[in-house]
Amino acid sequence: MVARILIAEDEEGIRQGMAKALQKDGHEVEVAPNGEVALRKIEGDYFDLLISDVRMPGISGLDLLKKAKEIDPDLIVIIITAYGSIEDAVDAMRSGAYNYITKPIKLAELRAMVANALQIHSVVVENKRLRELLKQEDRFESMIGTNSKMREIFELINKVAPTNATVLIQGETGTGKELVARAIHNRSKRKDKPFISINCGAIPETLLESELFGHERGAFTGAYQQRIGKIELADGGTLFLDEIGEMSLKTQVDLLRVLDQRELFRIGGNRPVKVDVRFIAATNRDLREAVKEGKFREDLFHRLNVVPITLPPLRERVEDIPVMAISFLEEFCREHGRQPMRISREAMEMLCSYSWPGNVRELRNLMERLALTCQSKVIEPEDLPLEIGRYKSEKAIHIRIGTKIREAERELILSTLAYVNGHREKAANILGISVRALHYKLRQYEKEGYI
Repeated sequence: MVARILIAEDEEGIRQGMAKALQKDGHEVEVAPNGEVALRKIEGDYFDLLISDVRMPGISGLDLLKKAKEIDPDLIVIIITAYGSIEDAVDAMRSGAYNYITKPIKLAELRAMVANALQIHSVVVENKRLRELLKQEDRFESMIGTNSKMREIFELINKVAPTNATVLIQGETGTGKELVARAIHNRSKRKDKPFISINCGAIPETLLESELFGHERGAFTGAYQQRIGKIELADGGTLFLDEIGEMSLKTQVDLLRVLDQRELFRIGGNRPVKVDVRFIAATNRDLREAVKEGKFREDLFHRLNVVPITLPPLRERVEDIPVMAISFLEEFCREHGRQPMRISREAMEMLCSYSWPGNVRELRNLMERLALTCQSKVIEPEDLPLEIGRYKSEKAIHIRIGTKIREAERELILSTLAYVNGHREKAANILGISVRALHYKLRQYEKEGYI
């Protein structure tokens, strides 16, 4: 990293020697013969790093350190002390110095210390920028997003929330479908009424009907008392039907009646129960394909698909990853009583290069794990799971000269397949071959023991 550095040193020979050494590394260096001159320069200009002798005429190095930190808390300071003056070094570190170096100065040691300091400085500045960005404009309810697709979704939520229109939210697992549903409810006229959520894929078919519609006493064996279903519980509010693509065809018929008539029959009941409920459904399946396959009713699909919202996977909104990672990390550090942590530039690049098959949920879980297990204040690449580093390395393949064409082809195909998380159609499109040809190649590699 090339930086602007200020050296405050009253001995000209030492001052100029350090300046020349750091200029060789490409840094822009200014010098000051004492603390007063250095302080004026800091007040009137920006510097990434200050190197200051402790003992100078006038303003001492420690006083300069304190005043400089008041002007720019992010300024990194390296203190120069005389050999054996450990007390000065301790005082400087307590006052916020990054490190200290003793005279006589070894220029190689100084250059290495400056390089490390600037690396830390870049992490501090970048994390601070992301926090400021997060405060300014990136939160929508409990969601975060600067991505243009997410901005369009936020606008659509604002438009549809005040109405009673049914909404169908589609997207991969972990993209935040329930967060969208809650945002719609929170911005609606029903916000003071219940928001009831039910996962249709997590409840056995035999129980889902009772969970939704309720039952009367004696309706079936074990029905010892009347039970109110989730639809009735949501009366006046919002019912969120998650993973609706997993609902059986029979239950779909019963749900369609509620959507059309705004009334239901409890299991074992013979009197209709009127309900005023807004329905929001979500699925990670392609319901149009499910309709074609006869696994989902077409009339119910059209009844649900009044306002469709499709959430993009995290890999298609890479610009949101840094802000989300910082936000989640701050949240879990507070929750678990840990000191604030930062993410290094290299680690952040790896996070942005990963495909995130588990989407936002996977990123959030990783940040909680790091908040609990990382021992240092800065998260480095070695702190990240192996699959994240491995994924980044696999985005580019290196084929040495002399490799046989058949071997190079195999490496290209398998690496591309790994890049798209095993999605064969996507891999075939990238490679410019048919899916059938890709299947044939993979069968060959399987027989040969490569997969």
